[in-house]
Amino acid sequence: MKIKKNDTVLIISGKDRGKRGKVLDVFPAQGKLMVEGLNLRKKHAKPKKQGEKGQVVEIPAPIQVSNIELVCAKCGKPTRVGYKTIDNKKYRMCKKCRQEI
Repeated sequence: MKIKKNDTVLIISGKDRGKRGKVLDVFPAQGKLMVEGLNLRKKHAKPKKQGEKGQVVEIPAPIQVSNIELVCAKCGKPTRVGYKTIDNKKYRMCKKCRQEI
């Protein structure tokens, strides 16, 4: 998977289209990832103690990798990811500005 934890991504389809966020977690086996503050779902939480009220909590849900695009840290534009090898080390690079990500 070309997107890693702590990358900034842009949502390109769905209800949160056009919004940017930081990747919290990556699930390569399912091809999904979780983005901070985006694709929120409501979960009904039971009260923990007697006399306390239940509440509705919003939690981020995983989003398909095909619905997001990586934002380059150098140029700030949404871009595809390429790879280049320097001294037997593989680096991700921005396809627009050709800089390492």
